[in-house]
This record gives sequence, C-alpha cells and structure tokens, in this order.
Amino acid sequence: MIRAYKFLMRPTVGQTAALTEMLRDHCSLYNGALQERRDAYRHASKTSVTYGQQSAQLKEIRSFDPERQGRWSFSSQQATLRRLDKAFAAFFRRVTSGEAPGYPRFRGVNWFDTVDFPKDGDGCRWDSTPHAPVTRVRFQGVGHVKVNQHRAVVGKVKTVSVKREGRKWFVVLTAEQDQPDPLPLTGSVVGIDLGIANFLADSDGGFVENPRHGRRAAAKLEAAQQALSRFPRRKAKDRTRNHQRAVEKVAELHGKVRRQRLDHAHKTALGLVREHDFIAHEDLKIRNMSKAPAPKPDPRTPGTFLPNGAGSKAGLNRSIADAGWGVFLTILNAKAESAGREVMAVDPRNTSRRCPECGHTAKENRPTQEKFHCQACGHNAHADTVGAINVLRAGLVRRDAQPA
Repeated sequence: MIRAYKFLMRPTVGQTAALTEMLRDHCSLYNGALQERRDAYRHASKTSVTYGQQSAQLKEIRSFDPERQGRWSFSSQQATLRRLDKAFAAFFRRVTSGEAPGYPRFRGVNWFDTVDFPKDGDGCRWDSTPHAPVTRVRFQGVGHVKVNQHRAVVGKVKTVSVKREGRKWFVVLTAEQDQPDPLPLTGSVVGIDLGIANFLADSDGGFVENPRHGRRAAAKLEAAQQALSRFPRRKAKDRTRNHQRAVEKVAELHGKVRRQRLDHAHKTALGLVREHDFIAHEDLKIRNMSKAPAPKPDPRTPGTFLPNGAGSKAGLNRSIADAGWGVFLTILNAKAESAGREVMAVDPRNTSRRCPECGHTAKENRPTQEKFHCQACGHNAHADTVGAINVLRAGLVRRDAQPA
C-alpha cells in the first residue's frame, strides 16, 4: 500500500529564493506547454499536441535556456508536463460525459505551488538515515534543506514533492509499505448519517457535534477580505508591503480553517475505525447537493426571473462545504483500509423517512429536521438516528449479497 507523509521544511534565505525560482520556472514551463497546445489546435487545423511530443522538446528547451530551465531536474519537468496532460485528459472526459468542460487555464506564479519528483534519487534525495540528528532532503538546484520530521517514514520512498503554503514550505513523500496487520475484531457494526445540525449521527444513538470551523472564523475572514479589497488588483511583484500582508492574512485564516477541519475529520474517522468492524454511510453526491438552483424565467415578463431560493440555498451550500463531508469520507476509507475494516456506501434515498420498526415510508414521517414520528405505528426517534439505522441495515444487506 502507498502512504503519504508531509513534513515542514526549514530552508535558509538562499534556499527559499531557489525554491521560489524553481516554482516560477516550472510554472513558466507549464504555461508555455499550454500555449503550444492552444496554438496548435487553433492555427494548425485542430492539431493535438501530446505529452510525448512536448517531453521530447525538453532537451532543446534546457539547452536554449540553461539559467532558468537547465538548472532543474529533467524528471521534475516531465512531471509538470504530465500534470498538463492529465488536465487535458480530464477536460476531454468532462466534455464526453456532458459536464462543464473547464478548459485548462494558465497558472499565475502564486497559484503554481507544487513541483513533483517522480522518483527518489532522480533530482532529489530523501535522507533516510535512521537516528540522524537533523533530517534533510536534497533538491537539484537548491541543496540540502532541513526538514522537521515529526514521525518516522515507514517503507521505501517512491516520490517526493515540494509544496508551498503561504510562507511555509513542505516536503510530501509517498512510501510503499507492506499491508499493516489489521486491528483486533470488535464484533461491532455501525451506520452513520452525515448532516448539518450534527456532523454525524450513528445507529447506536450517538452524535458528533458539527464544529462549524468556517462559521466561527467568518467574522475574522470578512474583516481580512474587506481589508484586502481596499487595495487595487496587482501582480505579486507590484504589490506594496501592506498589500502583501493583507493577502497573507486571508490565506492564513483559510489555512487555519482547513487544518481544523482536517484535524476533526481525522479524529472522528479514527474513533469509528477503532470501535467498529463494519461502517456503512450514505453515498452522497456532494457536488450535486451543493449546486446553485437553476434560474426561473418569468413567462409573463420576458427578461425577468422569479424567486428561486438562491439566497437560502447559498447558505446551505456554505454549511455543506464547511462540514467537509467529502474530506471526511476520504479519510475514513483510507484509515479503514489500513486497519482492515470494511466501509460501504449505500443509496441514501428515504433513509430518514422509513420507519425502522414497521418499514412504513412517507415524507410525513419526518415533520421537522430532528423529529421522526411514524404515521403508521407511532414510533418516535431522532430523525438522524433513524437514518443511520436504515443506512446500517442497507449496508449489511448489500454486504451479505456480495459474492464471497
């Protein structure tokens, strides 16, 4: 199995400048390759340029511009071209499936924050010396950079990446490991119902509070964004010092909210994996749930529109994004795989409207957001708990129906 590690780097002033130049030059390579593809399609009878053709040009590009392109790792530049190729592959996939295409865009220097090295030892070298006083990672053109390694890296390092987040620099490793021993069986199964009022309700009647990190930081974020809006839009190199501080303040607040959300997701998922052998959850289509409502043209007055509830839907969309269901489910599946647990997604339709006692299904069974009252047998319970019980039952049925 593959596991990722992320460590904070401690570059010197000179190394910070070199890392910044590396990102800048890889961004220039990415944008140049994108421009070539655009020009070839528009002006050369809709000709498509492939990754192989652009990779074959790297040798000439490096010899033509040795100061900016020749000093960096050849394999890392190939990885940057692969990123562009994957962006085009995703674009054509979305076109074929009828989704919003999202044509690949040019990257600004501040928006290009990662450089990948596909193989440890090719343009980079992770110092895996055990019990060394200082851990370092070496990058071609940068040198040996100190790393704050807060835990041991288990397995063989496969890839290395450099990532910039605000003023901080990180090294991201992927290591190939043997499948770890599964956790001891507990004999427990559980269904979970994700929500807004409560982040999670389980089939045993338990609840996990929704921390609402984004809402708690909303006032500070609003003030920081208002302060930033007072400055005219400028390129990074033309910003004043106060403008740069305002940009960093907004980024710092967003980063804090993201880290808090990740921390909550990790702790919640770890608790579930340790306590239960089987976990069932709703197969939520989060992207569809958070779409803006379609406009409603007024047939009586052409050019005008009727109210469509966009304001209230925007508030619900913010709450869905703040809960971070997608991140949580991704982390839950990863932890379950490492622990030898089973996680299963089930159809969420009518899980909160079906009575767990008699099976009667009707929207009238849920008169309010929290209350469940069966119109047939009179069963009363919390609506989210009822949903979690039905999710668990559907998950167990699906698990037992699968071929051995």
